[in-house]
Amino acid sequence: MTGRRSSMSRVAGEKAASDVPAVAYVRMSTDHQKYSTENQLDVIRNYATARGLKILRVFEDSGRSGLRLEGREALQGLMAEVKSGHADFKAILVYDVSRWGRFQDADEGGYYEHECSRAGIRVHYCGEQFENDGSIGSNLLKTVKRVMAGEYSRELSVKVFAGQCRLVELGFRQGGAPGYGLRRVLIDENKNPKGELARGDRKSLQTDRVVLVLGPEDEQEVVRRMYRLFVEEGRSEREIAEHLSAEGLSTDLGRPWTRATVHEVLTNEKYIGNNVFNKVSFKLKQHRVVNPRDMWIRAESAYPSIVDRALFERARAIVDARSRHFTDEELLQSLRGILAQHGMLSGLLIDEREEMPSSSAYRHRFGSLLRAYELIGYEPDRDYRYIEINRALRRSHPQIVAGIIVGVVRNGGTAVQDMDSELLSINGEFTASVVIARCYETPAGALRWRIRLDTGLVPDITIAVRMDEVNEAPLDYYVLPSIDMAVPRLRLAEQNGLSLDAYRFDNLDFFYSLAGRARFAEAA
Repeated sequence: MTGRRSSMSRVAGEKAASDVPAVAYVRMSTDHQKYSTENQLDVIRNYATARGLKILRVFEDSGRSGLRLEGREALQGLMAEVKSGHADFKAILVYDVSRWGRFQDADEGGYYEHECSRAGIRVHYCGEQFENDGSIGSNLLKTVKRVMAGEYSRELSVKVFAGQCRLVELGFRQGGAPGYGLRRVLIDENKNPKGELARGDRKSLQTDRVVLVLGPEDEQEVVRRMYRLFVEEGRSEREIAEHLSAEGLSTDLGRPWTRATVHEVLTNEKYIGNNVFNKVSFKLKQHRVVNPRDMWIRAESAYPSIVDRALFERARAIVDARSRHFTDEELLQSLRGILAQHGMLSGLLIDEREEMPSSSAYRHRFGSLLRAYELIGYEPDRDYRYIEINRALRRSHPQIVAGIIVGVVRNGGTAVQDMDSELLSINGEFTASVVIARCYETPAGALRWRIRLDTGLVPDITIAVRMDEVNEAPLDYYVLPSIDMAVPRLRLAEQNGLSLDAYRFDNLDFFYSLAGRARFAEAA
């Protein structure tokens, strides 16, 4: 009997030793329940057991779209290991072709699989009816599946857009901050108010909706005063911004008024009660397109108005006249004048000129500022696209901070932002600064990030959000204690060594755990 046990142990040991090392990749966006990561892993584990594959670890992208590689940190990390040449696995297990990706170019999914094949790593689609063995039949089926996965996203995009348009026409708000002078209110499926949403708050029930309501009377009066100064007194947006800032007034984000923020108030139809959608299209995460006014989806008089419609139309006419009477050649000639005067061009210089349209008018007319520069033969010594990127990152900063506040609260802590310094006070015990690190490319093609620490404010912790290659989504996070940071600026590469990468995290769960609070019963 003892000999039999020994023989069985030896066979089991030989089987374990022969197991092929593998990793699992799972992804879930907001798809059907059948695509939950737990369900995917059940199928993958059964597949691995039946084929003698040993799962070393799991790469998981939760709440991530499959349309592009950007934003899918787990898949990016997996591909980085594959390309490093030092991967400790020989197989990648995925539930099906759509979990690998719903790429709009079917060849993109094949390219990433080819990268794995070159490294001697095979991709297994565990829930598919074909074996990914390189045969003609499996290759044909796989190609068809990739095209079907991309087509599913296109069809879903059309359905979602139609649904959004319908909700807009019914008067419901589709995302975004309410703006100065307005507030968001949550209503249930019977249109009964449930309460006002603070900045960063979101609805929790799918059947709930959001509508705009009038904000404080003093904010409404400031909005009306902006229109009167602009229309009746002929003040420019810059003059109005300086006037408001001199009175100590700030925007809904607690920041000083600027030409751009005043311009936004003077041109947004929500101040006459219109619910507007589809100003900008970003379908299937391909290209961001600014749509002409006749393509906007709107419901008129959906909300209470702050400004009289006639006054709004007069303001719009003034703004439109600044660009409508310029031909393309006249716009380009104005650019040549700025170039002759300053020796360079930028969106900032254009916006400073009161006698000509704003830089946004050039983007709308020519597609981009760089295209307008090309038409007059100007090639910037530097890539001035960073100005556009920085502007977008500044707009996203409040949303990122609001998300961090929500994360802290969900973990049982408290987070309060100081409107002057923008520092977060966590549980009244330590402070945190949130900075965004823009990604840029060196002449040699390497990616780099610069982090400027708020040494003047002396936060206890700096949360550096490192953006991806196209500066559209966070790549990862560095949680940097000030006690360990001896320099005011950091320059990061893709790999930085243990001295810095020890502070790197794929998400902020670690930071939230620092801020969380346990109940006495849990602590005991």
